[in-house]
Parts: sequence; structure tokens; C-alpha cells
Amino acid sequence: KAKLLVVAAFAALTGPSPALASAASDAVWTGVVTYVVDGDTVLVQPQDGGNPVNIRIDGIDAPEICQSGGAAAHDALKRRVLGKRVVVQAKVRDDYGRLVARIVLNRQDQGKWLVAHGLAWSYRYRNNPGPYALQQGRAEASGLGMFARVQAAAPVYPAEFRKQHGSCYARYR
Repeated sequence: KAKLLVVAAFAALTGPSPALASAASDAVWTGVVTYVVDGDTVLVQPQDGGNPVNIRIDGIDAPEICQSGGAAAHDALKRRVLGKRVVVQAKVRDDYGRLVARIVLNRQDQGKWLVAHGLAWSYRYRNNPGPYALQQGRAEASGLGMFARVQAAAPVYPAEFRKQHGSCYARYR
């Protein structure tokens, strides 16, 4: 509930430009990443102007910011995309009002990169292992990122973490 309030506040302050608000799914546009919220959410200033757009990276689920691996995912994404011009491949809006989209920098899908480096999971739904299951399997087998063998405990999928500990964003209020 608290995360919903924080995300709603972000959306209110950084809602999409009027042109993007009515854009159909699968719209493609460019902009500059102005803020990295966490390992799977960024704000992108459209090249054509308007307010920054709150974007949830499609196909991945990064550790929560307060869970093991969350800061590493945030920091890696920030180093890669902050201040850079990216291509946004829009899909849909999520329950929090964020645009769900692929973020591409220099022709490289950033969600795929995060998963390949063990910084996020391929977003799974029911029995579907997600679009980056191959990259996740390779990262796990290689012990990359959160799958490193030196970790004290096995990584916990973010949805399970939230069930056990609640929202990280409630801790920052």
C-alpha cells in the first residue's frame, strides 16, 4: 500500500506528456533518462518535451531496493543509463500508472543486460519463465550478481520478499 502511494506520487509529479498519455501500445520514442528509481524503474524525459515518464522496465523484476542485491541493481542501471539518450519501446501501463517498456541503449536491451549480469530476474508469470529465462539460467550457472556463490543466502524473488517483509518504500516515509 505504501509503495502504491510512493509510485502514485511519482506518477503525479512525473506523469506522461499529453501525447504519450494517449499513445497506443507498442509506441517507440526516444528520451533521456533523468532518474533511476530502482533496478527496474526509471524516469525518461521525452525528446519531444513534456514531463518525464515513469517507466517500469519490461520483462524483468529486480530485487527490491532494501533487499540484498537491490542497491547493486539500482547502481548498475544508474551507471549505464542515467543522462543517456535511450529508445523506449512502450508496451502497456501497469497498475501503478507506470509505462511498461523496453529500454534500449546503443541497440542493447537494458532489461536483458540486467538479467544476464545477475542483477534482475526474468519476469515470470504462472508457468512462464519470462523473456530472459535463458540469460537468467546462464547468470545463475555462472554465479553472477545476486547468484554469486559467496552470498550467505539464496536470492529471494521480489514478490516473495514483499510477502515476507512488506514494501521497502514504507521504510522511507
